[in-house]
Amino acid sequence: MSEQEYTVLILDDEPHIGTVLSQLFELEGISAKASTQAKEILRHLSRDWMGVVITDVNMPGMDGISVMQQIKQLDADLPVILITGFGDIAMAVSAVKQGAYDFLEKPFNNEHILDVVKRALDKRSLTLENRKLKQELESQSLPGPRILGNSPGIRQMRHLIHQVLDTPADILIEGETGTGKELVARYLHDHSPRHGANFVAINCGAIPENIIESELFGAEAGAFTGADKTRIGKFEYANGGTLFLDEIESTPMALQVKLLRVLEDRRVERLGSNKSIALDIRVIAATKVDLKELCRQGSFREDLFYRLNLVTVAIPPLRERREDIPLLFLHFARIASARYHKALIALGGEQQARLSTHEWPGNVRELRNLAERYVLLGAEAAFAGAMGSSDSLQSGMSLTQRVEFFERLLIEEALAHNKGSIKLTMEQLELPRKTLYDKMRKYGLERKDYLNDAP
Repeated sequence: MSEQEYTVLILDDEPHIGTVLSQLFELEGISAKASTQAKEILRHLSRDWMGVVITDVNMPGMDGISVMQQIKQLDADLPVILITGFGDIAMAVSAVKQGAYDFLEKPFNNEHILDVVKRALDKRSLTLENRKLKQELESQSLPGPRILGNSPGIRQMRHLIHQVLDTPADILIEGETGTGKELVARYLHDHSPRHGANFVAINCGAIPENIIESELFGAEAGAFTGADKTRIGKFEYANGGTLFLDEIESTPMALQVKLLRVLEDRRVERLGSNKSIALDIRVIAATKVDLKELCRQGSFREDLFYRLNLVTVAIPPLRERREDIPLLFLHFARIASARYHKALIALGGEQQARLSTHEWPGNVRELRNLAERYVLLGAEAAFAGAMGSSDSLQSGMSLTQRVEFFERLLIEEALAHNKGSIKLTMEQLELPRKTLYDKMRKYGLERKDYLNDAP
């Protein structure tokens, strides 16, 4: 967090004190607001508020101790600094025992109060950061798949997904082969209110055209030759849960009409039956091609496209989220290490450079396969021939980009080696805590991704 994001709220019944302190902090690049009214100060505060409060103790109406007590009820960790012109040791000890961050006497030394405030702001920043990490860790510890990555595209995608998790809206997932479309679909299901019901996946391109209709809608006994018993279709089996239609672009045109009707009416009829079955279902479709282009070519129904296109989740290819590659590789390597009971050896700098400069035509699936080969066969065998010789750290990277690239690699290696321990990482890299946090924030690195219990 930069100092420009900090805010200091000043409460004093003498307006000139607030003015002097505000100017002092503003000159240091710290936002400050002053007021003579306690209510005006208190209305700005919340558990997520980034700042500290300075309040005079002796004021008419609500005194500073009472103000502090109200603030502590809202957030016990919010730093409150008390100032007074009538200080004594007993009052200072009592105030600190009640939770005051510090106690200063008027007239105060400017450098001293700046130092106290900056330390209080650093403490507030760490408190909020730790809360965020704890919340994210709890979220990532939930059962089911996880969407890893801190690149802008992945952050934006996660934000969109969380906006629609609790809604019944159908969703279209777009992404190249190997980007993880089914994982996103499972994430949507497992973190939604439907997680207790079935998640049913069907690849529309892998089922012969002559049986896909019965696979989706079901069939009564005798509906066609070979139908010797009633068959429950995927729509019906997924009732109450989620149906995932992968490679929706492969659906035959004749079936698209029936599929559209089911999506609009939320009812399905088995082949050979006149009885419709009501559906409470979310449909997630996925495609690796441009459905709009297929509509223009006449090979995909436009009305079905617009029905599916209510919410579109686009998964960025791996080459557009290179900053996520080290984290994803480590994740897959850890899973392979546990599965095959083999030790996980850290990658060398050259190998990490090759990971981040490769074009990854197979996307995350290709990366996962490489990570598994790395654990099973070792680095030399895994990387030999796995990537084209044209891959080079030189390609497309300026000097500044290369410096940042290696700086990020070193921090990631240290975090992984120390299993997410900030203290040990600081010592290994010989960095102050604030500098390390700033660099982690710059590169989108999250401590939780390197914890000992992370898969």
